[in-house]
Amino acid sequence: MSSVVHHPLLSIAPAKLRPTQLTVGKSEVAAKRAEWEKLGRKKRKELLESHWFPGVLGPKQRVYIVDHHHLGLALLEEGVKSVPVMIQRDFSWLELPVFWHTMEFNRWAHPYDQHGNRTDYDAIPASLTDMADDPYRTLAARVRMAGGCAKDAIPFAEFLWADFYRRNLKLPGGKITAKVMQQALLFAHSHETAYLPGWSGTIG
Repeated sequence: MSSVVHHPLLSIAPAKLRPTQLTVGKSEVAAKRAEWEKLGRKKRKELLESHWFPGVLGPKQRVYIVDHHHLGLALLEEGVKSVPVMIQRDFSWLELPVFWHTMEFNRWAHPYDQHGNRTDYDAIPASLTDMADDPYRTLAARVRMAGGCAKDAIPFAEFLWADFYRRNLKLPGGKITAKVMQQALLFAHSHETAYLPGWSGTIG
């Protein structure tokens, strides 16, 4: 079977998009919803046209997105009817276990839960709305936005940062306080995080 896709750009309802990870930072999703609500009709259209979702065709012709999960969930919750999806590969002819192995091999799937634990592939939810909240994923994103580290092209880079913070910082009630942010930024520039993607500290 060929994996060539002849019509790579599709228009898909967000409710039909399948995630390739188990978690998101729900605070990030809320922030994206707030940004969307501030936009007028023209700006919303421009945003959708410039933010196509990278996707893969899976078994039963289901569309799995491999990035922009936070934006996808935000747009779903905002009632957006459809979003553009650029299909990277057609794996629709594969059996489901082979599909997931292939997806992970290509670094297009992240089967880890909100505690950083490895899960079975069948734990990956069928809908964006069923993804669990991981406050450490939100913390990692805020550290990056505050200049603590650089954005990195490595897939799921911020999950690696989230796992570091999960081991080293407490988030009582899942809340990110000013003190927690201060500690997180100190860690971000330390030698302890030098192995993480996007590290921007200095070698002493």
